[in-house]
Amino acid sequence: MLRYLSIVYLIGICMSHSNHDYYFFNTNDRDTIGDINSDNDINVQDIILMVNLVIGNEYDVLGDLNSDNIVNVLDIVQIVNIILYGPPPSADCSEQGYTTQGILTNISEQIYNNDESVNAFSIYSWTSDESTRILSGNGIPNHEVGTFPNPNCPSGISEQNINHTFSLFPELVSEQGQAVGGPGGVIAYALNSVKFDPGTAGRCNENGVCSLAQGQGNWNIEALGHETFDFGDDMNHAHVQPTGQYHYHGMPDLLIDFLDQGQQITLVGWASDGFPIYTRYGYADPCDINSEIIALQPSWKMKDQPDTGRPEFLTQLSGGPGGGQTNLNTPIEMGAFTQDFEYIEGYGDLDECNGRVGATPEFPDGIYHYVITDDFPFFSRCLKGEFSTNGGGNGGGNGGQIPSCDQVPNGMPCCGDNVCGGPENQSNCPEDCP
Repeated sequence: MLRYLSIVYLIGICMSHSNHDYYFFNTNDRDTIGDINSDNDINVQDIILMVNLVIGNEYDVLGDLNSDNIVNVLDIVQIVNIILYGPPPSADCSEQGYTTQGILTNISEQIYNNDESVNAFSIYSWTSDESTRILSGNGIPNHEVGTFPNPNCPSGISEQNINHTFSLFPELVSEQGQAVGGPGGVIAYALNSVKFDPGTAGRCNENGVCSLAQGQGNWNIEALGHETFDFGDDMNHAHVQPTGQYHYHGMPDLLIDFLDQGQQITLVGWASDGFPIYTRYGYADPCDINSEIIALQPSWKMKDQPDTGRPEFLTQLSGGPGGGQTNLNTPIEMGAFTQDFEYIEGYGDLDECNGRVGATPEFPDGIYHYVITDDFPFFSRCLKGEFSTNGGGNGGGNGGQIPSCDQVPNGMPCCGDNVCGGPENQSNCPEDCP
């Protein structure tokens, strides 16, 4: 009874302020915590819907404002405060005017990696001038890797020509981020000059005809987080492209061990827009370096139901490792496609680009930074700062071009097979994409 009286009282507060200038908190056409009816405004209608949730003992993630996995009067109190007084103010450390000068700008390493899949020097350096951070390296990892080639990744690791530049004065210019990666340009590099490239060229069509390399269709295959497709990735959530470029799709665990900074919040690289990249952890209070260190959670979640037209079964694997198999009739589990996930603002600790503004050991006054997480999207798929598609340098061993078909194993993306798809486009493969 007390719970119901509290609810009636809270609604009464809003209704009694009939002349009050309510804050109709616009949500920019995205699923947002508090916007129960998804009409892009948080208002009294959402309170009524939350009351129904409480009375019916039902749960809706959009109504769980305090993220305690239950919708109750405490959540209604928070939404009433938003309507009456507006959303909470931004943290003090969210101001613009960032600089990364003097942070990891004097690194020069040459380390021999005797792993049986490498047997080469890992060479990389980070320097700077007055405005630019400069990376030069060969893309060889400085830690243990898996076995390459392997049945699901038929390419071996080879040296690359990595030259990339980053602004020392990164600036946020996009509210929702710009998609980057693959043919669109390198999204980020680790400190050892190994690139991050979380997406894949794998695609499926609506009939379940799939390819891990020469993707045809609208369903983007994820490299991590499921068992339907196997890209031959190793313990670092990494594998090798046909050009021989080793790259990370997710958490580079052995790189973290190699860096061993003696702290959980570890800076492991730089995004192409100049903002730093950290792994897994952050402060519970984003702006307080004395607050508890927690594992940060993404704000992406798996959808409750698959999208219309999503293929339910894998019927044919037409290209890449395992290509040519037909009539597989293998269920495609949820999480195998990028489209199986949705972004819900406020669901976790991070934004749509898996980043946030907050303090870090290197930036105690706060900076926008990206975070590698254990769950989807694993690594950012977009950048919020200003960047160049090539960073002022060559991002790989083949100048960003797709290799000729006589240079890579059968079934991998290449120019000369009359197939245009996945990473191939008119710019990097005009032979197949006229």
